[in-house]
Amino acid sequence: MVILDSIEKARLAVKAAQDKKASEPVILKIKDLTVVADYFVICSGESRTQVGAIVDYIEERLSKAGETPRSIEGANYKNWVLIDYGDVIVHVFESETRYYYDLEKLWLDAPIIKV
Repeated sequence: MVILDSIEKARLAVKAAQDKKASEPVILKIKDLTVVADYFVICSGESRTQVGAIVDYIEERLSKAGETPRSIEGANYKNWVLIDYGDVIVHVFESETRYYYDLEKLWLDAPIIKV
């Protein structure tokens, strides 16, 4: 089994999200700003159904790569689902909720990694 480093894990999460037509995926490099994680992956879906599909596929793809989430929050509501992989935290929003919370603005000092 290959062990993914944190940027590979983040890129795999983005690829899985893109496969399910997630909107505006970004990777924020937060490791120099906080001890919470190395990277945030942020993306959105147009409906709660799409958010659920994105989350399920990210979990499936990372599971095949040997990664298990430490926790998942918000899966019952599907307007903001957080998947915690330790060094990578994936945020999948319903579009309206993403713009309301605007994590990209909150973490403005975090470099954006090209996806």
